Parts: sequence; C-alpha cells; structure tokens
Amino acid sequence: MSELIGNHQQRRETLKQIIRDIHQNKNPQELKERFRELLSDVGATEIAALEQELIQEGLPEKEIQSLCDVHVSVFEDSLGQQPKSQEQGGHPIQTFRKENHAIAGVIQELRPLLEQLLDSTQGTIPEEDLNKWQVLHHQLLELEKHYSRKENILFAYLEKHGVSGPPKVMWGIHDEIRAQLKHISQNMLDRLPDKQSLLDLVQTTALPVLKAIEDMIYKEENILFPMSMETLTEAEWAAVAEQSGEIGYTLIQPDKGWVPAAPPEPTVVSSQLLSFPTGGLSLEQISLIFNHLPVDITFVDESDIVRYFSLGKERIFQRSKAIIGRNVKDCHPPDSVHIVNKIVQDFKSGQRDTAEFWLHMNNMYVYIQYFALRDEKGTYRGTIEVTQDIQKLQHIQGEKRIYSEE
Repeated sequence: MSELIGNHQQRRETLKQIIRDIHQNKNPQELKERFRELLSDVGATEIAALEQELIQEGLPEKEIQSLCDVHVSVFEDSLGQQPKSQEQGGHPIQTFRKENHAIAGVIQELRPLLEQLLDSTQGTIPEEDLNKWQVLHHQLLELEKHYSRKENILFAYLEKHGVSGPPKVMWGIHDEIRAQLKHISQNMLDRLPDKQSLLDLVQTTALPVLKAIEDMIYKEENILFPMSMETLTEAEWAAVAEQSGEIGYTLIQPDKGWVPAAPPEPTVVSSQLLSFPTGGLSLEQISLIFNHLPVDITFVDESDIVRYFSLGKERIFQRSKAIIGRNVKDCHPPDSVHIVNKIVQDFKSGQRDTAEFWLHMNNMYVYIQYFALRDEKGTYRGTIEVTQDIQKLQHIQGEKRIYSEE
C-alpha cells in the first residue's frame, strides 16, 4: 500500500513540475513526451486536481488562467486519445455535449464567412454577408446559458467535493469570451462601422473568440466532464438536471431517457407558523411575499454562506438552488470577487452599513443595494442584497393618486 501511495505522490509531483515548466516556457515537445509517458496512470480528474494544488500553493488564479491554453495544447494530443464516457440522453453531461456540438456547428459556418470577408477585394462588404454574420453571432450569444449552468450549478456541486480551483479558472475564461462577444455586438451589430473597422473587428476579436470558444469546448470534453463524472454522486446529477431548466439551454433541448438511480435531496419545508413581533406567517406566506416583491433578494449569513434567495417573476441575475450553502465569494467571477470581499469586510468591521451600485444591463437600469444585518446588540448577522430594475422609475413624474386600470 505504501508503495502505491508513493507512486501516486511521485506521479502527481511530476505532473505538477510539467505545469511549472510550461510556466517557464520550456520546450513544448519535450513536455508532451514527458506527459505522454505518465498519461496511462492518470486522468482528467488528476489534471484538474493539479490546478487546485497549484492555486493552494500560492500560484495566482490569473496565472493559472493564462497557462490554461498552453498546458491544454501540451496535453491535447494524449488527452484526445482517451475514451469518452457515453452518457444516456438527458443526463446533464450529455446535454452539455449536445450543446457543444451545436456550438461547433455555428463556428463551422461562421469562420469561413469571416475569413472570406478578410480576403474580399470588394469596396464594401455585401449586406447578405453582414446579415448572415449577425444571425450566427446571435446564436453564439446563446452560449450564456451553457456557461451560466456550469457556473451556477455544476461548479457548485464540484465545490462541495473540494474542487474549486479549476472552476474559478474556467469562469475567468468564460468572462473573457463574454467580453469579446459583447465587443462584437457593440461594434458590429449595434452600429455599422466602415469596412476597415469591420475587418479589424474580424481580425482582432471575431476570429480569436471562435478559437477561444473551441478551446473551451475541448477543455470541457476532455477535462471538466470526465472529472465531473468521477466526482458527483447520482443524487447530485439528479439535482443538476432538476435545476438546469431554470436557466435554459444553448441552441438545443435535452434528450429524454436518463433516469437517475437516486432522487435529488429534497428541500426541507415546514408548514409551522412562524411568530414575529408584528404578526405570524407560514413558510408558504413568507415565500409568496418575498417572491412577489419587485426586487430580487439574496441573504448571506454571518459566516459568508448563501442561505436564501427570492424567486421573483422578473429575475435580474441568475440564481439556482445549488448556491445554497455556498460561500458568497465563490458565487462571483474572479474579476469582481474582491469587491464582494471588501463590502463584507466593511460590514463586519462596522465601517459601513450599506453599499450601492447602478448600471445599464440588457435594456435594464439595474440598482443593487447591500445592507448589513445586525441584531439588537449590534452584532453582525449577515448581508442582504436587493436588486431591481429602475428603468421605469426613471420616467416617473408628478403624482398619481387615483387607482386606474393602467
């Protein structure tokens, strides 16, 4: 047994050294050979575990993120030879794979079109080509649902098993892809620039983002999905499937056929009346009240754990039940988590009791407020986030004192 443990530890140290050597720009071909020799004894789960260990040892997530493309390119020849599991139709991983196939199909149509635009000698870009680009670009924007299900559901269950580093790295890459797609929308779809500006957009953003999306597909298929299949329980997969419909799917609908061997863990609900200083309510009544308020509410307790969110009819930000019990810092992308940490720190220290932000997003004017919750003794008991669309409120003038059917 001790020999097996020793071999395992030695193998992992060798793999970690390969990644460190990538960071130092060592010879890629030599690294490929070293990795190929070890691959028969390791799998995707161990590769992801390496990222986790390197982050825990102090290598910044941003650096791991910048290394991600490089080390996948080193590993891809060997990873591509590994057999892929075949999940039944309707299993969350099979649905993710089906989406990837649809996304790859869009890219196969879009890339030749963009390359043709670069090679065009015409004075103007044909309107037909621009229209086709717009249609295909809108289809790529559907990636948001694919990435959101990963971030809000799959990553949450991986974190329950101690796998947090690789999801954070992948989330950062999601945001880079989002930013590139948004840049294309603003500079090609929202307004029509001259031909040279469009060609620059193709060269600097449109073609590179296609490569980034393809690389992400590769990382999912060969690292994330196999690792997830080895990690999550059947009950957790049942929960992932149950919650996925709330966010939606990218360009496809899930197949049927998969029946989980274990049901998702039920949410405990009590019908007991709860007493308050100003009255009494049942859990059903409390839920109805919160879910009909014209705001989204999220509560984080004094230990920074997400304990509750409301389910209003008009959602501002995506939330799923998978975030319950999750540390609030893990519910935000890498680029903004420092802001969340600062707010919570100031609330706990008593330096501040409120924080607020407002921004334009998806045809909404979003107002976000944070409130420190303190008990009668002034002890910090958590934070409540209140989010609402105030676009309509910006246009209110005068007074309205009469009830009408409007």
